[in-house]
Amino acid sequence: MSEALPSRATTNTFERIKRINQSGAEFWSARELARVLEYREFRNLSAAIAKAREACTQSGHAVSDHFVLFNEMVGIGSGAQRELEDWALSRYACYLVIQNADPGKPLVALGQTYFAIQTRRQELADAEALQENQKRLLLRAEMKTRNKKLAGVAKQSGVVQPVDYAIFMDHGYRGLYGGLGMRDIHERKRLKRKEHILDHMGSLELAANLFRTTQAEDKLRRENVRSKDAANRIHSEVGRKVRRTIHELGGTMPGNLPVAESIRKVESREKKRLKAEAK
Repeated sequence: MSEALPSRATTNTFERIKRINQSGAEFWSARELARVLEYREFRNLSAAIAKAREACTQSGHAVSDHFVLFNEMVGIGSGAQRELEDWALSRYACYLVIQNADPGKPLVALGQTYFAIQTRRQELADAEALQENQKRLLLRAEMKTRNKKLAGVAKQSGVVQPVDYAIFMDHGYRGLYGGLGMRDIHERKRLKRKEHILDHMGSLELAANLFRTTQAEDKLRRENVRSKDAANRIHSEVGRKVRRTIHELGGTMPGNLPVAESIRKVESREKKRLKAEAK
């Protein structure tokens, strides 16, 4: 049997009450959810919320990540306001609440289907993002190692002074990025002054730069280059050839790839994730 999908009207109903917090994360108000599900009193949904929180704990998720208690001022007529307690629910929390809601309510069954599908989609998206971040961490670490090796070979090739090395690196980037140097790439990505361009590259862009770095290092060593001008020329040539290969394969040019989240934030999240899994 094919999977039952929620109607467009139901989808719009639940999407309409979705909110976005200051951090850009989506959430649902438990009180608004209760009204949509046609609960006359919010307290009647409290039992479902309690069961949902328990189910969240049993599933291995942190309750505080999905259920956040907050107070909100609401109008009660004649311009007066009253502070009411509410829950900010994640998509997963909504799914758990509706799973424990009154099945006799008209929208509960449709809501169960809707949030089940949407939660699964989010899980898949999170898994894909996790995989991408893990690739980035590995590639970024490898870039640090390879850049050190390239610097060593470049020094043997006559690239001795810091300013010479900066020019040498710029040649490689210009070859790969169609004439854009490090400063140009930095500006295109709209990074802050102290942010490093490699820290904001996705796995695909990092891989292209890693290939440029390893091939430049190998070519300088094989040809026993002893001139910084020749080293600059070779680095630029390697960059152009990597760019040409990407073009021939129909890939996106490195300069057109999206700017990625800071690798430092990814590292911090990954450490927290691994720490939580170790408990």
